[in-house]
Amino acid sequence: MAKQGKRQTAARAAVAKALDGRTALPVTEAVKLVKSNATAKFDETVEIALNLGVDPRHADQMVRGVVTLPNGTGKTVRVGVFARGAKADEATAAGADVVGAEDLMETVQGGTIDFDVCIATPDMMPVVGRLGKVLGPRGMMPNPKVGTVTMDVAKAINDAKGGQVQFRAEKAGVVHVGVGKASFGEQQIEENVRALIDAVAKNKPSGAKGTYMQKVSLSSTMGPGVAVDVSEILG
Repeated sequence: MAKQGKRQTAARAAVAKALDGRTALPVTEAVKLVKSNATAKFDETVEIALNLGVDPRHADQMVRGVVTLPNGTGKTVRVGVFARGAKADEATAAGADVVGAEDLMETVQGGTIDFDVCIATPDMMPVVGRLGKVLGPRGMMPNPKVGTVTMDVAKAINDAKGGQVQFRAEKAGVVHVGVGKASFGEQQIEENVRALIDAVAKNKPSGAKGTYMQKVSLSSTMGPGVAVDVSEILG
């Protein structure tokens, strides 16, 4: 096992002290603690992990959706759009970083993916469908349920660049999302956290049984996780 550094040791000690026998902290306290522990030499991402009582292998227990974080993610998002003709021109005008059709498909198949979010018009899905094995594992496959298969490409581009994030439960039922940067103000991070938790709560699938949100943890890229008490958010 790798030896724990002084910074990590101090951060974990700070978490233990803040908990003071509690199992979780109110979101305001958790955000403050995560920010104080984000002492790396770069602007760490603040991340949230939600352990849900679901089994995504069953269709009626899949959790997937989108939410626009009120204060954005702090990350520059590159958007790729599959479109032709007037819709391709619309995408370019709206600020898409990469626009194309079969040519873009060939570029992606060749291993070059110069975008973080992929948007497509409905008529382009037969082309995009060939990229399922490339985009699917990366969580980048366009999907009408999250607004990335649409004729309104301008809105989709603006949403993606304006702080909209997608969330999806992984195999173990965990949703993992970045909710800002350590340089954000405490209130900005808290507002983003509350928005994300509320969105996941509203996407509770019909097949979920028992406790839906079993555990929620907040952390920075290099910092330890801090358990969050979501009862105040969920009411």
